[in-house]
Parts: sequence; structure tokens; C-alpha cells
Amino acid sequence: MKTVAQILKGKQNQAIYTIAPEAKVFDAIKMMSDHSVGALLVTVGGEIVGIVTERDYARKMILKGRSSTDTSVSDIMTGSVMYVRPQDTNEQCMALMTENRLRHLPILDDGKLVGLISIGDLVKDLISEQQFIIQQLEHYIMGHPA
Repeated sequence: MKTVAQILKGKQNQAIYTIAPEAKVFDAIKMMSDHSVGALLVTVGGEIVGIVTERDYARKMILKGRSSTDTSVSDIMTGSVMYVRPQDTNEQCMALMTENRLRHLPILDDGKLVGLISIGDLVKDLISEQQFIIQQLEHYIMGHPA
């Protein structure tokens, strides 16, 4: 299994997008759309105070009839944010995400934010690893050196 650090190196978009808790939800959704991401970390002075996702928008805005131009990010964000470290494995991340029904995990290294991974990043890595194993087994079965 690869580590989070290895997975992060393979990501095409390693940018970390953040927003302030007092920002309007409309601005958060626009930022997510502009950058083709499903979550933003909510920060104050570089410290993570929450996470806001497309799911938060769907469940806490649309279904409740709230206005995205009148509602602050802090009103819909998840305040308690779980995170992983660069040395954690894909398997550990998937277990954490599954157990807690999460789709995004910030990566902290000695308390410093160094990245954000999604369930999609982990699945992509897992599929790539499985394809490699299949190719190696096919070469072995066919008698070709790897």
C-alpha cells in the first residue's frame, strides 16, 4: 500500500483551496466550481476550523430553503475535521473515510497543512496498483520477464 505522501505526489491538482468561515456559501460553491473540487477547508489565520463540501450545500442549504448569498460558510461547515499524516497508508485512509462517512481528508505534517485527498484519489490509486499487479501476474503466467 502506498502512503499518503506518495499518493499526494501523483495528484495532478495539488492545490489546497481554503475559505474563511464568514464568507458566504455562494462564494464557497463558486470557488468549488471554478476549481473543480468538492470541498474547501475553512481556515482562520492558517488554522483549520472546518470543512465545507458540496454535500453540506445539498443537505444544509437546498433542502432547508436557505439562501446561499445570505448564509455564512460557518453555518453549514463541519467543524470537527479528521485528518491524516503523510506516512499513513491508502488503507488507513479508506478505513477512516468508510467508518466516518467522509469523502475528503486534509493531510497535516507536524501540524502544517500539506494537502487534501479525496476518496476519488484513493480509489484511483488502488485501481492503478491492482492494474500493475495484474500486469505482473500476466507476465509471470506467460513466462515473460517483468
